[in-house]
Amino acid sequence: MTKNSDDRQSTSASEVAPVSSPASLPNVPQIIVQMPPQPGLLKSALVRLLIPILILSLLLNYSLLQQNSNSDSGPQEAFVSGDDGAKERIAIIDVSGTIMPPFTSRIIEAVEHATDDDDVKGVILAIDSPGGFVADSHQIYHRLLKLAEKKPVYVSMKRIAASGGVYVAMGIGESGKIFAEPTTWTGSIGVIIPRYDLSGLAAKFGVASDSLTTGPFKDSLNPLRPMRDDERVVWDAIMDDSFDRFVEIVATGRKGLDEATVREKLATGQIFTANQALANGLIDAIAFEEEVVETLQKDLALEKVRVIRYQFPATLLDVLMGSAESQDPDVYWRKAMEATVPRAMYYCSWLPAL
Repeated sequence: MTKNSDDRQSTSASEVAPVSSPASLPNVPQIIVQMPPQPGLLKSALVRLLIPILILSLLLNYSLLQQNSNSDSGPQEAFVSGDDGAKERIAIIDVSGTIMPPFTSRIIEAVEHATDDDDVKGVILAIDSPGGFVADSHQIYHRLLKLAEKKPVYVSMKRIAASGGVYVAMGIGESGKIFAEPTTWTGSIGVIIPRYDLSGLAAKFGVASDSLTTGPFKDSLNPLRPMRDDERVVWDAIMDDSFDRFVEIVATGRKGLDEATVREKLATGQIFTANQALANGLIDAIAFEEEVVETLQKDLALEKVRVIRYQFPATLLDVLMGSAESQDPDVYWRKAMEATVPRAMYYCSWLPAL
């Protein structure tokens, strides 16, 4: 009796005894108790978060100071050739790519810097551009005229110096000289306002324009419908104004060319090779940039000269802002909206708006 009772007690004890390996009992729920984070771990995580923010803040402040310093002192000068110890300088100003903001302001700043610097005895305008906006081209041309009143300005045309590139070149005045490389393309004198007639495509897909306007010409460049005759008259007048100004500055800027000749032979939108440009009086000679430098130095009667190039290196703020802008979806929306804005352009292309 006692033995059976002991056996039952032993069996009961083994059934309720804790199991050392819960994994062997899959049906038994496991309870995991998460300990509260230690104060030391919180402090460590906070420090790791704040350090990058502090470094970024210091870099931004340094970049702002650097940018303000650069803007006060003007463009930076990079040595190109000649005597590095010479006081007298020949400055090279680059006009590269499409003539448009923000590059316009930097070109103008370089022109004004060369105008005010008495040690700069002459300037070479190195043009490698298909042109750009009408207003920007004229702004640069206007400042170049003031520079040319104080010191000689020569032009060195590179791969392409067309349309607006020709326009700004005329700012060197009658005393200046224009050179082009043997393979340069120039010319394309004229005005373009990009427009695309998508009305046929829109009709095919059942899309119609229904803009709400306050006047008959408010949406006159709407690509979803054909342009009316009265709208074309309005835009022709706008283009003629810019075109007449272009013809006038070429006739004024080039010796031996009158307005009638420019209109008849040159202002057709045609691209000219360097040899054709020379034959038509658009340029003075065919030469590379280093030869233009030698010619200008000889004309200035300078035995020793330091040739420098104005540069605007990207600051850290430019890089950071560019990176932030690329991550901003509103930027793409703004650019898409700006692409629809009508712009008169001195440009060597039929598709600039896209």
